[in-house]
Amino acid sequence: MTRILRAALSETRNAYQEMPPTVERLEELAGRLDEVRAANLSHHAELIAAAASAGAGVICLGELFPLPYFALGKDPMWLAAAEDAATGPSVTMCRDAAREHAIAVVAPIYELDSGSGKRFNTAVVIDANGELAGNYRKAHLPEGANEQGAFFETFYYERSDGQRDPAERNVATNPFFPVFDLGVVRLGVAICYDRHFPGVMKALAEGGAELVVSPAVTFGHDSRRMWDLEFPVDAARHKLFIGGSNRRGAEPPWNQPYFGASYFVGPSGRIEPIAVHDNLVVADLDLDVLSSPDPSGWNRARDLRPDIY
Repeated sequence: MTRILRAALSETRNAYQEMPPTVERLEELAGRLDEVRAANLSHHAELIAAAASAGAGVICLGELFPLPYFALGKDPMWLAAAEDAATGPSVTMCRDAAREHAIAVVAPIYELDSGSGKRFNTAVVIDANGELAGNYRKAHLPEGANEQGAFFETFYYERSDGQRDPAERNVATNPFFPVFDLGVVRLGVAICYDRHFPGVMKALAEGGAELVVSPAVTFGHDSRRMWDLEFPVDAARHKLFIGGSNRRGAEPPWNQPYFGASYFVGPSGRIEPIAVHDNLVVADLDLDVLSSPDPSGWNRARDLRPDIY
């Protein structure tokens, strides 16, 4: 039977309409972070429903989707926005939406681990029955600046600790790069900065991933250039489908523009999107391609030289 998966990516920005007009006035949001999250949850619930109505079997939301991208500065206020990855409001909404619309959801949130008290940039993977398949914690964190702005992610959360819950539906052996069997697809996650490290896609492919989603908040000239180059090469090299979801537009009060440009790519190149919603990128992925002979005639697994590198 032909395995065609219709998949979706969100491409949007902070939906809260009452952000302070300047960065200096951000403290006005103290005590109102639940309002910020609620606005974004409502917006993304609509996107999940729209993706499901278009026939998508899985949707990946954007990095830190319940919030504006706050790591453009260092402000302890945002630490209070972290939430539980199993029972917090964002995951609860996504589980309800997944169950209602019969669609798997990748929900990237700002996580507060209740056991350790540590914070992580975490993608929660939810199946089409609304059940938790497992979590991926961002492994690489950027700290620096480019020609457009600065980013201070290590101020807010830690790198992945690789800890796994035995109850997860993880088919990979590498604890840092889990792969979740969702029935319709074996799915891995690489969050934003992770995509720049060549071992990440290799580990996910070796773990059995068929589709890797990469939710991102990214900007700047070099990031834009690499965004168009890395995914196609990794998809061809590792025989994967990859979906990159980036924010689009500027978010007050920082007004840093995000370039969007979300897309799906497979081993043979980019996949033509299906127009269904202004804040969604939807495409049909022919998963049978992954088990068919390589049209190049190459056999890289056979010809690999582990003796020299």
